[in-house]
Amino acid sequence: MFSRERKSTNEKLIEKVLLEKYNSYYRMAVSFTHNEADAEDIVQEGAYRAIKNARSLKNPEFAGTWIYRIMMNEIYRSVQKNQPDSLDAMDYQGEGKSDTYEDTDLQRILDSLDPKDKAVIQLKYFEEMKLREIAEILGENENTVKSRLYRSLKKLKQDMEAEGYDR
Repeated sequence: MFSRERKSTNEKLIEKVLLEKYNSYYRMAVSFTHNEADAEDIVQEGAYRAIKNARSLKNPEFAGTWIYRIMMNEIYRSVQKNQPDSLDAMDYQGEGKSDTYEDTDLQRILDSLDPKDKAVIQLKYFEEMKLREIAEILGENENTVKSRLYRSLKKLKQDMEAEGYDR
């Protein structure tokens, strides 16, 4: 009886977090796929997996980072699956799709990063998360995340300077 009650509580909590953070999950997925339909599929599959595995959530206070981790795993899975089509996926301004990025040049440079490096920057600066939260989401040590962030920002700066950006 206790596990059934706990499952119900976890499911309610997960559903609440999913609804509150949907736009954030969606933005993250679009930033990796450049395709709104693929991003919706990723978020939908991630939500399904989160609800399906609600029982495995041990600490309800970490529900947000737990779900982000599931979403990031779905994003990585999708990106790896569609890797051969990555050149087609990069054309996110074509075929009547709306350009949801304010600076497509910055997005293109971000896309040149390793997916985990890109995720660190996205989560830190676009989702305004703390390094500790990012480390939990990515399943890495906080110092590793700090190193990734430093290295990624350095590479972004070099790439932007090489393309003629001032600041």
